[in-house]
Amino acid sequence: MAEGRVRINGRVAAAGTRIRAGDQVRIDGRRVFVPAEETCRLLAYHKPPGEVTTRRDPEGRPTVFERLPRLRFERWVAIGRLDINTSGLMLFATHGELAHRLMHPRYAMDREYAVRVLGSVDPGMIRNLEHGVELDDGPARFLSIEDEGGEGANHWYRVVLGEGRNREVHRMWESQGVRVSRLMRTRFGPVRLPSRLPAGAFMDVPAHERAALFEAAGLEDPGPPAAVRRRASLRDR
Repeated sequence: MAEGRVRINGRVAAAGTRIRAGDQVRIDGRRVFVPAEETCRLLAYHKPPGEVTTRRDPEGRPTVFERLPRLRFERWVAIGRLDINTSGLMLFATHGELAHRLMHPRYAMDREYAVRVLGSVDPGMIRNLEHGVELDDGPARFLSIEDEGGEGANHWYRVVLGEGRNREVHRMWESQGVRVSRLMRTRFGPVRLPSRLPAGAFMDVPAHERAALFEAAGLEDPGPPAAVRRRASLRDR
């Protein structure tokens, strides 16, 4: 811009010049895309086991980004991570500030998981996990634990965490001498994994959950792109 290479509506741009929807912006004579309106697309994705949460994997493993819809002028930002063997709900947004806030401890987004545990679990272990255990990166505790039933190697619990540290659910149960054999995230803050969403599929986050997510992050929702609004309108008819 200091070199005079940027023009807005035919005029050389100065530092601090605001670009508005509909403006024609050129750099070295080449047209630059300016969105007609500020929007945010927000997806819920049902991650299957075996996918990694990176854009490219040096080992050639499938990534969570490969199944997402392609964007022309924006990019998907993953809101949090799941390790390769964990399945369930992941959120993706085209709004970087929303993603940043939802991953920051200050905004305290709780996460709910369905977890299958191998080993005998007694009431004392449950109390330890609710009151807090010491991990190598600091203390950790479940906000709640519910016994979902099952027998032997197929006993399930539903747990809620107030943070998202690396393999935290696994490490907490391992601190009690038992092992997690399957883990699925079923909720992130106000957004739940839809029961009708199969593994490997995605959908736009419903309006009421979307509104709650933006409110929790302390941000104003700019709204979804027009195409997403049209599809939602057709579904509601």
